Amino acid sequence: MASSSSSSPQLSLLLLRPLRCRPVPLSKHRKPFLSPRTGRVAAGAEQRLLLPPVTGRWRKSWRRDGGFSCFSYNTNNKPPPPSDKSSDECLILRRWDVPWEWQTIVLTMVGCGVSFVLTGLVEQSVLSYVGFKAVEATIDEKAEILFLGQLSVTVVVLGVIFGITNTFRPFPDDVFRYDIREPFKLQNGWLLWAGVGLFGAIISIAIAGAAMTYLNGETPERETDSLVLLLPLIGSSTTSTAFLVGITGVLAPLLEETVFRGFLMVSLTKWFPTPVCVLVSAAVFALAHLTPGQFPQLFILGVALGFSYAQTHNLLTPITVHAFWNSGVILLLTFLQLQGYDIKELLGAS
Repeated sequence: MASSSSSSPQLSLLLLRPLRCRPVPLSKHRKPFLSPRTGRVAAGAEQRLLLPPVTGRWRKSWRRDGGFSCFSYNTNNKPPPPSDKSSDECLILRRWDVPWEWQTIVLTMVGCGVSFVLTGLVEQSVLSYVGFKAVEATIDEKAEILFLGQLSVTVVVLGVIFGITNTFRPFPDDVFRYDIREPFKLQNGWLLWAGVGLFGAIISIAIAGAAMTYLNGETPERETDSLVLLLPLIGSSTTSTAFLVGITGVLAPLLEETVFRGFLMVSLTKWFPTPVCVLVSAAVFALAHLTPGQFPQLFILGVALGFSYAQTHNLLTPITVHAFWNSGVILLLTFLQLQGYDIKELLGAS
């Protein structure tokens, strides 16, 4: 054993270094460690020299070369509490930790647009090849064709998004997040804030419509054109209504919110503040519908969808708002038609 005069400087130097408990490779020592009881090589000593279990605030472990090392440990054996980034900033202003660069954003958005167009062309070719004629088809057959067309577009476009971004897996926890847990949590419950977003969208669009009517002297164009095209399908049968609700309440919200909020808006937060990204994604969302007369309403709806998503970082929030916005009108008109009202006359009066 080394003398006290020679071990004191070693002890002083060791105490000044960060102290950790970890296995030490046996190759660093000159002799194999012998068990004090049997005098033989201890089990596992050929691989590692394990330090004895910690039972006090400070321990010293004798080494085979005569010196000893000191170390400390936490008596509570509890890890430090995780840091909460949301506690020191507004939740709605938080950015996403985006793992890709602008090249991936451009490639993905172009790929989504091209795949959308090509899927529609392929669908038309297939219908022509099988001899489908819309004039001779029944109402339920038309609704089924619309549903299958929307399903194919949704699958292809989402496949493009996840296929391109797949190289960046694993994603951060809040990227492409669809989480049904804690729907009514006050801070970021997805269903609670979906209700807030839907109410805010209705009020904002109503105020914007009243303002445009006051300034222009005429009622702004609304979504009656699209509804008029769907009137033969609305309420005609249970099958056609189910297909329409599947298109407007499930497939379309899932596709559009994943593209415009889940990917585009999230990606832009890498360079711009979240409110700016909400406005940009809302403008692109409104332009993508190719209905200039409905741009103000769609832009306001996109803003409500973006801010509700920014509050929860959960895509179920804007998907729920979008689903109620799309299918709510259809369900209401179906109910009114079943009650004997002329929904075409109601739309014209509105």
